[in-house]
Amino acid sequence: MKAIAVTREERDLRVVEKPRPEPDAGEALVEVLRVGVDGTDHEVIRGGHGGFPEGEDHMVLGHEAVGVVADANGTDLEEGQVVVPTVRRPPNGTNEYFERGEPDMAPPGEYVERGIEGGHGFMAEYVTSPAEYLVAIPEELAELGFLVEPASISEKAFELAEAARSSFEWTPESAFVLGNGSLGLLTLAMLDDAGYDDLYCAGRRSRPDPTINVVDALDATYVNTEETAVADFADAYDPADFVYEATGYARHAFDSVRALAPNGVAALLGVPGGEWDVEVDAAAYHREVVLENKAVVGSVNSGVEHFEDGAETLQSLPEWLFDDLVTGVYGLDEFEKAFVDDETTIKTAVEFTTYEER
Repeated sequence: MKAIAVTREERDLRVVEKPRPEPDAGEALVEVLRVGVDGTDHEVIRGGHGGFPEGEDHMVLGHEAVGVVADANGTDLEEGQVVVPTVRRPPNGTNEYFERGEPDMAPPGEYVERGIEGGHGFMAEYVTSPAEYLVAIPEELAELGFLVEPASISEKAFELAEAARSSFEWTPESAFVLGNGSLGLLTLAMLDDAGYDDLYCAGRRSRPDPTINVVDALDATYVNTEETAVADFADAYDPADFVYEATGYARHAFDSVRALAPNGVAALLGVPGGEWDVEVDAAAYHREVVLENKAVVGSVNSGVEHFEDGAETLQSLPEWLFDDLVTGVYGLDEFEKAFVDDETTIKTAVEFTTYEER
């Protein structure tokens, strides 16, 4: 079978031939439909994030997949079911996090992430997975199922934010999303669907731009950080009840707090690369967090329940959003186009087969 991999030495992308996998006991064989491409994939390709499977000279990419069960192999799944695989797997046997059903809470070193850290991903014609890591979704989502994984990331962040405010009645009305990439825009739409009255989205692009068009269509306010820094957001606009940070710009870990209203919460999801030296007024930061009851939570990965919630949320979002958000779906013969990262690109995917043609 064919798969798309990055090589260890050259760091280049290529189509490789691999044996079609055979499911072990408790696993199912999945025929892959589509696999999304995101910023994490680009970081893996550049070598700024993740790591190769031990002893391998390449790694199959892809962690945002949707497919169809080709062989249920005695599991509770049904052949023909549309499924989305979660990303984390236990390394060298199980551990307490996986035993509790909380792989997304495992610290580094206690997991393998398929297509990212230590394990081959899903960008192949067929993959196998333990049944408990395959989330069944409606067949109506077969074409868009590769968006379930990124939606699940936001579902978990929302859950953690609400948990951080659980000691009092928290009724957030405004949100500020840092980052106008595909995850930021999808999250903005999810927050709109959740009933937030005032939405803002930060980016560094100038009009005309397709990402800003999506922000406008959601009746949100675009904040060009070249003109208004995140640290100045609360002065230029009303402070936000919820800040969602998806840029990985290290300073935003501190500036997010400045952008918050009293009792607000910031969720940090971006992962900075390399080392950053940032000057902050630590005393002012400390006072602000304490005296204004602000909270900061970190969030990475997601669990089965977040995938299920993400699939449900996707079904409630407007169809025009996906038309604007997904700017390209490419077959194996032109897969390189899915990895082009320019100002016309928002979200792309590689398609191995269609739901109808499988």
